Amino acid sequence: MKKVAFVTILGIMSLLLADCLVSYPSYGPPGLRAEVRIAPPGPGYIWIGGYWGWGGGGYHWHSGHWARARHGRAWVEGRWEQHGRRWAWHRGHWR
Repeated sequence: MKKVAFVTILGIMSLLLADCLVSYPSYGPPGLRAEVRIAPPGPGYIWIGGYWGWGGGGYHWHSGHWARARHGRAWVEGRWEQHGRRWAWHRGHWR
């Protein structure tokens, strides 16, 4: 019984720690998807475009969304950059 509990706990820990490991893709993301923009929820909103994220050994799409603009700041879109044989994601941010 102790062996089963130990193996179960070890399995759960490995699943939790797997998310902590950083992996970098060795190939670039697909092209951006065309997105349908619905009307903004109100004045003072800007569109933040979708992007390809990396996880689980492949790319997955994160849809764009409306966000409230920040006074005196501009949104800088995220981007993928190639560094040697690896690709790295630089998240979008307010500047």
